[in-house]
Amino acid sequence: MMVAHSLAEKSMANFTYSPNGLSLTKRFEGFALTAYQDQVGVWTIGYGHTGRSVHGGMTITQDQANQFLESDVAGAVACVNRAVTGAISQNQFDALVDFVFNLGCASLLTSALLRSVNAGDFEHAAEQFLRWDHAGGVVVPGLLTRRKAEMTLFQTPEGGKPAPENRAGLPVAVKG
Repeated sequence: MMVAHSLAEKSMANFTYSPNGLSLTKRFEGFALTAYQDQVGVWTIGYGHTGRSVHGGMTITQDQANQFLESDVAGAVACVNRAVTGAISQNQFDALVDFVFNLGCASLLTSALLRSVNAGDFEHAAEQFLRWDHAGGVVVPGLLTRRKAEMTLFQTPEGGKPAPENRAGLPVAVKG
């Protein structure tokens, strides 16, 4: 089965994160104005913000949480735009950005997921999301749920219909 593509397909990734993608990230990251340790002990605050500056007892405002989110999303967007070399849809881009937001750019860069995307093998790429459901060596149900949501978004055509295929079996952009 060929994974459907958008009418807004681009030959090289140069996307911005859509409101739909941002909603996905916010839903899975949750929100906290006070730092907490995630399941593997990483200090986290806001919408999944981590880093050396995050520590126990830290509190932030909604504005700071939004600034962290904007900065963190920008890094994930830049990573995906740099890494993807072929045509993808907005939904595929959004799924990849959420993946990077959660797991980091290095995880994408070394993955079979990215190799499959860049080879135009979107069916295999979609399957790769489900391999990333562990934290600290343990399957985490919340990560599996998130990966399934990313996979579903990755496979979802925009506008309700898939793009036609060319002779190579790769989707082509359609205008109108």
